Amino acid sequence: MSKENKVSFKRMDHGSIEDYKLLHSLETKYIKGLPDRILKALLRLDDTLAGYQVTRLEHSLQSATRAEADGADIELVVAALIHDIGDELAPENHSQMAACIIRPYVRAEVAWILEMHGIFQYKYYADKVGLNPDERERWRGHPWFDKCEQFCRDWDQMSFDPDYETKPLSYFEPMLREIFSRPAFDKVILKEPSQF
Repeated sequence: MSKENKVSFKRMDHGSIEDYKLLHSLETKYIKGLPDRILKALLRLDDTLAGYQVTRLEHSLQSATRAEADGADIELVVAALIHDIGDELAPENHSQMAACIIRPYVRAEVAWILEMHGIFQYKYYADKVGLNPDERERWRGHPWFDKCEQFCRDWDQMSFDPDYETKPLSYFEPMLREIFSRPAFDKVILKEPSQF
């Protein structure tokens, strides 16, 4: 990067208005590339977590396919697509990572579902590995409990089937681009029902 494309400061509090204008323009351009970076991260899931009958990418595509087939809206379909995107860098808290990635672009319900899906998944396997399958019960009564339960029961835990007819990533790419091209933290998108 040439000198004219770099700030003059070595400490943030020494930056000028011109420095921060430059950074803002570069950051704006970088943010526009987010959908491409998310697609690349999804493709890397094709080579993670051995042992299953499908790759993590196939699992993600299958989850999104099931969500769409059940009539889920675009935010939930894209959430199903990226729900395990954190497996590569945050295997112990992948749910929270996926929620953080999508949170600025979707309603709070969707981010909560992604954040909680790891614990809700315990229902289907935890008793086989010495964990509490009812860990999710402490959130029973939460307004979004039932939607998270559906996400896990009908889409996530079901999507390890190599024979399930799954739509390709190219099918979901326009949806992903629509969600991750939204203005971040748009009050119209993030507006929640008055009950919560």
